[in-house]
Amino acid sequence: MRIGKVIGNIWATRKDGRLSGLKLLIVQPINVITDELDRTPLVAADVIGAGVGETVIFVSGSSARGAVGDMQTPVDATVVGIVDDLEIDKTLL
Repeated sequence: MRIGKVIGNIWATRKDGRLSGLKLLIVQPINVITDELDRTPLVAADVIGAGVGETVIFVSGSSARGAVGDMQTPVDATVVGIVDDLEIDKTLL
């Protein structure tokens, strides 16, 4: 699981039929230790109703496909949680 910030939405009228009904978000991964942007933004399916500006938990690979409920759905990332708060004890780093 990773943490990211939702920075946008994607609408696609023509897509693989298995993506029908899935909301697609643009998620910017975050390095929670440094609070800096980490990597290139990615497209993630949303199964929980997250919105732009929210900090989210996302999964990738087979976990992402499992989260949408069908291992044949062509997704690489899925948003599975919305972060309410985050606390890191930096003395343990």
